[in-house]
Parts: sequence; structure tokens; C-alpha cells
Amino acid sequence: MIAIGIVLSLVGLAYLCWLLFVVAAYALPIFVGVTAGLVAYDSGAGPVGTMIVGAIAGALALMAGQIAFTVVRSFLVRAAIALIFAMPTAVAGYHAAYGLVSLGGRQWLSWVHLSWRRLLARVWYLTPRPTRGGGGRTTAGRTALSG
Repeated sequence: MIAIGIVLSLVGLAYLCWLLFVVAAYALPIFVGVTAGLVAYDSGAGPVGTMIVGAIAGALALMAGQIAFTVVRSFLVRAAIALIFAMPTAVAGYHAAYGLVSLGGRQWLSWVHLSWRRLLARVWYLTPRPTRGGGGRTTAGRTALSG
């Protein structure tokens, strides 16, 4: 029974991660809707009016982008429209991926990075290098990277 719960939890987590990255594609319309909703709330629209204004503004932003992309024939203008919609999506995807890595995972990655850096610094420091004078082994001017 516990094994089924663990498996279903992992499946649910994978589905939520997939859903997060799919919804990130709509970052610009969501941003427009939230901004319009906040402006409406600040002007005294109330909670229900805020949600209605935000939903309408987000839907209009999405529809305007889709219509503009299909109507315009110029490659450069279409590329600019795609870039306008892609940049907030890239930022949202980056922050979603960074948020999914737990604090423990970040600590582990930093420790691995630090240990590899120290190991490579020691290898670099102890590797014999040829000198200009043609003589023996020297490490003058070299220092190990401090971690």
C-alpha cells in the first residue's frame, strides 16, 4: 500500500511539473491579466471586478498576439511578435526549474562543485610545468585556487 502511494505521488509530481512548464507558455497573457487586475483593484473595482478585468485583459492579449501572428506576413515582424511572447516564457521556465530544485539539492550541487574545484586546483598546482630556462620543476607564481 505504501509503495502504491509513493508511485502515485511521483506520478502526480511529474504531472504537476509538466503542467507548470506547459502553462509557462502563457506567461505574457497571464502577466498582462494580473497587471490589469491590479490596476483595476487599485482603482476600486473590488475582488470580483478585479478578476473579471484581469481575465478579459489576459484573453485579449492572447487573442491579439495570435491574430497578429497569423495576419502579418513579414518574417521580421512575426519574429518580433514571437520574441515578445517567448521572453517572459523563458524567464518563467527558468524560475520554475530553479524553484523545483530543493534547497538540499542546491546545497549538494554546490558541495560537488566545491570539491571538484579543489581537486582540480590541486591537480593543476602539482602538475609539472616546463620552465623557460629549461631547468627542473617549479611552481613559482602558481597558487592553488582557494575554495
